[in-house]
Order: sequence, then structure tokens, then C-alpha cells
Amino acid sequence: MFGTVDEVLDAAAVQHGAREAYVDGPERLTFSAWRRAADGLAATLVDRGVRPGDVVALYLRSSIDYAISYAAIALAGGVATGISTRLGPREVGSILARTQPALVVQDGSLGDPGAMGPVPVLERRDLEQAYIGPGLGTDRPAREATDAVTVIWTSGTTGEPKGAWFDHRNLAAAVLTAGVMSAPYDRRLSSTPFPHAGYMAKLWDQLAWGSTIVISPTPWSAASMRDLMVGERITVAGGVPTQWAKLLELPDLAGDDFSHLRLCLAATAPAPPELIEQVTSRLSCPMIVRYAMTESPSITGTDPADPPQVLYRTVGRPQAGVELSLVAEDNGEVGRGEVGRIRVKGPCVMRGYWNDAEQTATALGPDSWLTSSDLGFIDADGNLVLVGRVTDLYIRGGYNVYPLEVENALSEHPGVGQAAVIGAPAPVIGEIGVAFIVPADGEKTPAIEELQAWIRERLADYKAPDRMVLVDELPLTGMMKVDKRALRLRIEVQS
Repeated sequence: MFGTVDEVLDAAAVQHGAREAYVDGPERLTFSAWRRAADGLAATLVDRGVRPGDVVALYLRSSIDYAISYAAIALAGGVATGISTRLGPREVGSILARTQPALVVQDGSLGDPGAMGPVPVLERRDLEQAYIGPGLGTDRPAREATDAVTVIWTSGTTGEPKGAWFDHRNLAAAVLTAGVMSAPYDRRLSSTPFPHAGYMAKLWDQLAWGSTIVISPTPWSAASMRDLMVGERITVAGGVPTQWAKLLELPDLAGDDFSHLRLCLAATAPAPPELIEQVTSRLSCPMIVRYAMTESPSITGTDPADPPQVLYRTVGRPQAGVELSLVAEDNGEVGRGEVGRIRVKGPCVMRGYWNDAEQTATALGPDSWLTSSDLGFIDADGNLVLVGRVTDLYIRGGYNVYPLEVENALSEHPGVGQAAVIGAPAPVIGEIGVAFIVPADGEKTPAIEELQAWIRERLADYKAPDRMVLVDELPLTGMMKVDKRALRLRIEVQS
């Protein structure tokens, strides 16, 4: 029915009208007000020289201003790209160089990405006046479903960030692949940074379902998460296992009303089965797991009826319309239970990397299959089990070791809050495993010997890390993933 984001934005403003689209602290924005403000800003963008197909970069915190700006870029016919405010100057400079944005919408209090070069800027303080402008109305540029609408940047865990670009068809497909994650008029508690694919690629999904996004405050706290879940009557809430554990530690949680909660989502790290069981029983809400990547924001997921062990050990089955293939180094398919490189095909897969034909050809074959850097296998029940990334795998004495498998086993220990495992060069056997351990809050710090014995009871002896390093925290990339490059540099410095 609708071909482009601007068309579905028009329809959402009529269909959902006075319903809330965003809640950001005391600020609230309805769907009709979102459409109106975006139209006003779109006219300003055009006046500032933005033409159809031009990139406009957003250097803003996750906020209502970010949401209005994203929609305004679509109305102006531009291509929106979000720059994480956690990125360093080199990473920001790389993004600006590759996109050559016609304009950067920025919050000057966060720093100046334009300092990397002569980039025109529109300051956040000037947005409010633009919102109430005359707007484009019917004079907005015509766009096609095959036109680019957003460029989303990878986390850069294996090098500089790459810009996956998506057209209007990609964003429309997210509605079909959402499955249980979306329902009419959901109220979502969002902790996902807006430059992330979890927001940028899901804009159409929000508009189609009339979902309200409630933005988590920064810094995060368990009390604020509970207050928002209860006060805003959240239906879908996501969090990393540590956040769910801290929520359950709050006193008087049994007296809170979570009856509106429909789904809980475990994100970024495996949740131990006992934690899943506690969330399910104490909040009376099923928990699910989703696996996706920047280049394909929909891939697999578990079902609310799946038992805790499935959620802990696997990332579920392909979502609607998604095909999955696991291949060996020679690109031949591997058998069930065998580890292979994960390939994905479906309507949500990116169209390519922005201005990077070489990287696009490497990732996307002529058959439209996306070859990822992730490794996994399919279990007896058809669930995908992740074992790590191609770049993380190390070979100890001739045996392949997949760090994610070791990290999951370490995370089962009650004294381990987080774990990250990397391979390090070693004489004779080639590589050894080095584990960085963040002790769990409120638990006695486990002895190194205890953790090594723990691993050997669960995995082959060659998978037990040869070295374990206790740290207060793990370094993170701008997209909040563990920065294993930084850990490898730490090992090199210590060697």
C-alpha cells in the first residue's frame, strides 16, 4: 500500500493521531505532532541545501529531537545516518569522509563532529524554531521504494565502522519479520542507542504498529527502569542480563504492577537459565532472545514458549521471510551440528556498504546472500547456536577454540559478572586463551584456579583459558559491544 517512509508517516499521523509516539522524561510527542514537526524541519533542511539522495548526519543523543530529525530527513528526500556520540574523532572523521553529508544536525554540547572538516551544521538549539515553520506540505521531493533512506554504521569491532545502507523496502520488511516482537500500540522501553540498527531500521515498524517508544534515562539505574516499566505501562522491555538481575534485586518488587508487560528481551549477552526463570516467574512475563546484526536487523529469535535452556544456549530459529545457511571455508554447506559461517538472505538484508563496492562484493554475493563474520551451528531442534566470530576464533595446539562458547560457560559461574576471551600468540602451541573476568556484584571474587576447574568440568580441556585477568570493567565500542581489539592491545602491552 505504501512505498516510502514519508507515505507511511503521513498515514500514521492520521491513523494514530493523538497517541504517544515518544516519551522522553517529561517530554511527550504524539504521532500527529511528530509528523508536523518533521515537516517543518524538512523545509529547513531543503532551505539549507539538502537535496534528494543527500546524506544528513545526526550527532544527537537518543531523544525526541533525534526522532523528529530522522523523519524530517525522509520527508526532505535525504538519507539519514546516525553518528554515535561515543565514537572517537578518528571514527567520526571516517564516517564523515565516506558519507560527505550535506548537513550535520548536532548538539554542540556533545562536541563538534564538524571539527573533522568543513561540514555545514544545524544546531540542536535551532530545531524548535524549525519545527513550527511552514513545512514542505505537498512540495516534498518524490522518492522511490528503491531509494536509500538510511545508512547504519557497524560497531567497528574488526576495523573502522562500515556503513550498511537500506532502502524503503528494507524498512517496510521489518514489519513482516517482527513476529512476536511487535503488536498494535505496544509501549516499548528502549535502551538501544538511536544510531543503532535496533532503532534506525525499525522506523516503519513503529509507524505501522503505532508503538510508543519510551527512552531510558542516562545514566541507567534499576530503580528508573522499574519506575518506567510500571508508570508508563511498558509492554515490551529489553535489557542485558546484568540489568535484569539488578531489577530483581530491588526491594518490594512484588508490590509493583507488571500486568501490562507482554515480553522481556535478553540483549547482547546470554542470560543464565535461573535468571530467565526468575524474570518469567516474578514479572509474569516470558523472555525471548533475538539475533541480528547491523547488516541484517532481523535474523533469528526464540519463542515465548521456549524453555530457559533454549534461550540461554541458542538464539532461536529464522524469523519470517529469513533464510539461513551455514558454510565451510570452501563455501560448501555444513551438516546439522557442524560449525559454519552464518549466511543470511531476506528482505531486511542491507543493499550494500555505502560508497564501498569492494566491501559490498565481499559481503553480498550475486545470489544476494549476506556472508557474516559470525560462526554457529544448528542444533537438533533447529535452533541456531552462536560460537563466536571468524576474527575471534583462535587455534590452540591445533584445536579450534570459539571464544563465545568459553565466555558462556564462564558466565554460568555465580562469581562472574562478565567474561571476554581472546586468543594470544604463544610459542610451540601457536595461541593460548586469555580470559578477562569482571566479578559479579555482591559475590566473592572467584579464584583463578576455581574458574579454570569450572571450565574443565564443562568443556574440553584445551578450551580452558591459559590466563585469566580480573578487571573492573570491559572496554566497549561506540555501539556498546565488547572491544576485543582493545583487549588484544592490552595483552600486547603486557607481553
